[in-house]
This record gives sequence, structure tokens and C-alpha cells, in this order.
Amino acid sequence: MSAEDLVKGIIEHIEPDQKGNFREGLRRTPERVVESWKELYSGYTKDPKAALSSTFNGEGYDGIVLLKDIEFYSTCEHHMLAFTGKAHVAYIPTDRIVGISKLARIVEVYARRLQNQERITTQVADALEKHLKPLGAAVIIEASHACMGCRGVKKSHAIMSTSAMRGVFFDKAEARAELMQLIKE
Repeated sequence: MSAEDLVKGIIEHIEPDQKGNFREGLRRTPERVVESWKELYSGYTKDPKAALSSTFNGEGYDGIVLLKDIEFYSTCEHHMLAFTGKAHVAYIPTDRIVGISKLARIVEVYARRLQNQERITTQVADALEKHLKPLGAAVIIEASHACMGCRGVKKSHAIMSTSAMRGVFFDKAEARAELMQLIKE
């Protein structure tokens, strides 16, 4: 059975009177949905190592590198509904730095999968630690979950925050405090 046939089955489940005779607005929906999945779940085809592979000489820089407010879109693996928000990604380099677009790309690699927010947070921090070998890595994600807003408890303004701290961001309160101050600015 093709993915388009599966989507047709879902439409027929939602609108039982459609049984293969879709109204105009639904006729191309199965192919549009399958096409959208290619983008929404493109993270499965991307290699996290490749996202962080282009590094440069840090020229002795040993401060915090922070890219904040990285917008992302993901899909909750529990209800297959959207969750969206922003990620703050930081690291303290040892000898190599990475282009800032790569920090946004690593968020995209993991966000564009069936996910939960906690896992994205951990996966991004682990990838930074593994591929950049920094003194510290930190990821903080704030997101709004459609499953909270449009169903269940219906609390659409609730924001969930998750964090993963590695190295000096975990071990040293001063480093963590400096990071939090930079995020607030």
C-alpha cells in the first residue's frame, strides 16, 4: 500500500462519506500530504556529523558562542501534531569553531523527525559534544505544543522549556549564569 493510499484511508476514516469519491478540496490532499512529509521529516535523511563538519581555527577564542532564538518546527511523536518554538544553542570552543548556520542546521536535523522536545534537546547537546569536543555545550528549547492547545487540556499558551548542559555549563554555576544572562539580553 502506498503512502498516498494510507492518507486516503485516513481521510475516509475522518469523513466516512467520502469513500473514494473525494470532494474537490480533498482530491489532491493525499499527494500534497506525502509531499509535505518529505520536508517535515527530512531530518531522517540528514547526517548530524555533516551538519557540524565545517569547522575553523578558533584563534584562541575561549568564550561562549551562542546562537539564540533559532526557530524550529517539529512533530510530536505521540499525537503527530506540531510543536514549534525556539532553541538556544551554545558551546565554549577548545580550538575549533563552527559556522553559526551549522548550529541552526543541527537543530533542524533533529527537529525534522517524529520527536519529543526532551530528545531534541539532548540530541543537539550530544552532537555538539561529540563533533566539536567543546569545553561545554548547552541547549535550551522553549516550545508550544499543538497537542496541548487543540486537544486534551486545551492550554494553547503553555510553553515547555527543556535544557541540556554539558561540560563547564553543567559543572560551573558561573558559566551557566553567564549563558542565561546572554540568552535574556
